[in-house]
Amino acid sequence: MSLQITRRELLQYSLAGTIVAGAGGMFPQGALANPLAPRPTQFVAKAKRVILFFMPGGVSHVDTFDPKTQLQKDHGKEFSKDRVLARSLWGSQRYGESGLEISDLFPHTAQCADDLCLIRSMHGDKGDHFEATLSMHSGARAGTLPGIGAWVSYGMGTQNANLPSHVVFAKNLPYAGSQAWDSNFLPAYHQGTRITPGPEPIANLNPDPAFARHQTRELDLLNRMNARHRDARAGDALLDARMYSFQAAVGLQKTAPQVFDLSQESDATLALYGIDRNDRQSFAWQCLVARRMSEQGVRFIELIDTGAGGNWDAHGNMKSYEKLARNVDQGMGALLTDLKQRGLLDETLIVWCTEFGRTPSAKKDATDGRDHYKDAFTCWLAGGGVKGGLAYGATDEYGVKIAENPVHIHDFHATILHLLGFDHTKLTYFTSGRDFRLTGLAGQVISGILA
Repeated sequence: MSLQITRRELLQYSLAGTIVAGAGGMFPQGALANPLAPRPTQFVAKAKRVILFFMPGGVSHVDTFDPKTQLQKDHGKEFSKDRVLARSLWGSQRYGESGLEISDLFPHTAQCADDLCLIRSMHGDKGDHFEATLSMHSGARAGTLPGIGAWVSYGMGTQNANLPSHVVFAKNLPYAGSQAWDSNFLPAYHQGTRITPGPEPIANLNPDPAFARHQTRELDLLNRMNARHRDARAGDALLDARMYSFQAAVGLQKTAPQVFDLSQESDATLALYGIDRNDRQSFAWQCLVARRMSEQGVRFIELIDTGAGGNWDAHGNMKSYEKLARNVDQGMGALLTDLKQRGLLDETLIVWCTEFGRTPSAKKDATDGRDHYKDAFTCWLAGGGVKGGLAYGATDEYGVKIAENPVHIHDFHATILHLLGFDHTKLTYFTSGRDFRLTGLAGQVISGILA
């Protein structure tokens, strides 16, 4: 009688639990071809990669990148039943040769005004944080679909097999949690890899010396067992994805610590970001590591601002914006400056967005706060083939209604994909009987912002 042992039973009694705990080479036998190998774009791309800043909570446009002089003058004026116009607590200045007007909340980012393309006529479909967060990431009005980072990974692959193609810095989970960077029906290796700022940005990355010497043999055994399991279940793409994730983890062990290590950065660079060499947590540290990752070939890097003890959901206490802006401003300005100095800004698309805006009016008895507002808000782009020093679209004198060139979230996504070399109507994935795409059945490229 022969002894039969299942894959699950073998793993339970082996040391395979250390597969990503040690250091060493790649799989010695039967290594999978890299499914994230670079893929050609549909036409010549302006940008090779994306770094996206996401500010959860709904950032008020009239307090940040769309200041309104008339709103300041008419503070307290009746707007509708039980509501009055509410001024901003901060002034604004015009910056650069372009003269873009930006709030005093962002003095560092404002120094890069001539590289910014402010889209002041954004609008969406959802006024709830959870749904609007998913919409800004996936374009979905309802349900969960792949996020934009997963779509970019699917379209472009990665330039570095030892790093993920899609990473997300998130100290805490945003509204909608990890669904914002999920791959959904796309192959699982397009899902975002979460990096948690702190002492251990990626869990279980450092090797355990007691087991490191066994890793190559363990991975060889695991790979053969996984292959046998997969071959008995033809058509299950998730199994290939899982096998590749173990293989890629070994390369990640070797490469990620180097990316996180700031020892080779100059004192001038650290001063630009306002950090020291031991920093592993600040938003500015995340910005610097994002630059380092982009240099290493990571295609899509998202930085979610969840580490400042709150978010931009200011139903009350608008003064909280001072701390929130201070937390992100220097890092964002430094990243733009750093990339430009290194000649990388032209090929790196910087995206700054939020899920919706906030009302220019407030309740009569609570003027120190603003409510959710999906009908008009501001996002911005920089580098990667967009015109700098441009304010595209406009809202009315109070920031209530879009006055010219409305831009829907689908248009925003279509434009990002266009800058990466894709026709958004042709970057599709067939599942459940039909082709899906990031922009659903809508979306127009914003030709007026293309350089």
